[in-house]
Amino acid sequence: MNQYIAHIAIVVDDYDQAIEFYTQKLKFDLIEDTFMSPEKRWVLVKPKGAQECAILLAKATNDEQKSRVGNQTGGRVFMFLYTDDFVRDYQNLLINNINIVREPKEELYGTVAVFEDLYGNLWDLIQPKNKVD
Repeated sequence: MNQYIAHIAIVVDDYDQAIEFYTQKLKFDLIEDTFMSPEKRWVLVKPKGAQECAILLAKATNDEQKSRVGNQTGGRVFMFLYTDDFVRDYQNLLINNINIVREPKEELYGTVAVFEDLYGNLWDLIQPKNKVD
């Protein structure tokens, strides 16, 4: 069996604001931005160097979806962004005024800090001690 997760959806308020945050501040690549209808777009971003999984920026269209923007996991860390250069990427967060929730810390598995995305979803920035494939 050969399976993988292709996309993970993040519910957002506005496509263009989300694209700007992920591409300009986090330095992700915009993979696709296709208009499906006047209200709906298929927008994919992924970290530089990522091979498989991309983030689908899904605009909230009803009250229930809007209530999930920024709180998709009930306050737990939602995404885990692995890096090959923690200092570079952490400095990028600071330069771009991204809210740091937990300062860098050395753990058994590597260096980690927690930050918020544009909407308040929590992310771990991790440089593992041993490369994980």
